[in-house]
Amino acid sequence: MNTVCFAAWIEEITRTVHAEKDRLTRLDAAIGDADHGANLDRGFTAVSRVLAAKQPETTGAMLTMVGSTLIRNVGGASGPLYGMAFRQMGRVLGDTPDVSIAQLCTALEAGLAGIQKLGAATEGDKTLVDALAPAIQALAQSVQDGVKPEEAISAAAAAALAGAEATIPMLARKGRASYLGPRSVGHEDPGAASTALIFAALHAVTTR
Repeated sequence: MNTVCFAAWIEEITRTVHAEKDRLTRLDAAIGDADHGANLDRGFTAVSRVLAAKQPETTGAMLTMVGSTLIRNVGGASGPLYGMAFRQMGRVLGDTPDVSIAQLCTALEAGLAGIQKLGAATEGDKTLVDALAPAIQALAQSVQDGVKPEEAISAAAAAALAGAEATIPMLARKGRASYLGPRSVGHEDPGAASTALIFAALHAVTTR
């Protein structure tokens, strides 16, 4: 994966989030502030404008720019969390011209660590970590098994989706949803849902 591929991924995220913003907002309306979809749509639209104006020369610089732009433009918790993740990925990948699946996995692990440091969430807390962590685990397993890159990313996307759906019966222990106590049960976490969309976008661009 090179800068062209990563730019295509970001553009696909932008398109997918825009298409799904109303669903994300409905999910957030049930257990949050009803702004997750609108916030992410605004953030990735801003990212798309920045990329159109000047595309960074390295993958690391691109992902760092994505993270910084999200932090500046996305309200609520999702801006700092996703922004942290992309910036951590950018730092890990640096000037790497062609990113392998193993390197992508390492970068995603750094992104997850940044999110957990910032939000103190673990699997089972009903947050985006419940989609991100299984996706990374699936990717790491695929690297260990030596499967083809497109199959590895497909497995990661499937794991992210399954992780998001698995938040429905969970009791929220972190974030705005945790204030609802038992009433948070029965609803999909919007952050986990958007994380699944991000991995679905990556799968889409790597299978074209």
